[in-house]
Amino acid sequence: MGASQSGPVHMFQDLAYKTGFSIEQIKNLHNRFIYLTQAEDTLRREHLENVSDLALNPIRRQIIEAFFDKRNMGEKEKGCLQEIGFEEFVTVLSFFRPPKPHTVDEEMKNIKKEKLRFLFNMHDTDNDGIITLDEYRRVVEELLSSYEIMGAETAKAITDAAMLEVASVTVGQMGPDEFYEGITFEQFMQILKDVEIETKMNIHFWNLDTRTVQCGK
Repeated sequence: MGASQSGPVHMFQDLAYKTGFSIEQIKNLHNRFIYLTQAEDTLRREHLENVSDLALNPIRRQIIEAFFDKRNMGEKEKGCLQEIGFEEFVTVLSFFRPPKPHTVDEEMKNIKKEKLRFLFNMHDTDNDGIITLDEYRRVVEELLSSYEIMGAETAKAITDAAMLEVASVTVGQMGPDEFYEGITFEQFMQILKDVEIETKMNIHFWNLDTRTVQCGK
């Protein structure tokens, strides 16, 4: 391990450049990775399934799968990995990093688009480039399931309203001879155009809150 000091330093510097995290943040994330994997070199699904805070999240399954989705690694091919290394771990977490203070409008638009693409991939479970209404309904129902005081009828009414909103955006853009298959990424962006996802999409589990590790502080 004599040259080991220079190895991690260069890796941390490279990851900081690629993801926007600081060197100190990368070090903290590395400690978290070592803790989750129990000092193994790779992270597997079972490591994340043991995270108690994540177990309470209504979209726990989608979050776990997002860490193994090749589309989130910048790879062109589709599909899932069985295990990931530290670089892939940090790459996925970077989607949850808040923008730096004073980010210019054009860069903010790109950040929002990247985050929306990540969310789209999370719910496009069959990797076909389309979120079907069944997939979208399942997402809404899973999110509503976290509200224990909400009755089944109320949850169903909210879900149906969400489905109608999707239909008004997507079907209204179709020609009379077109067949509705589901929500494309462009339509997904249109549905969420008024949501400030670039500042609201943060992570709140594993005792790791990316809002507290903003760059520039």
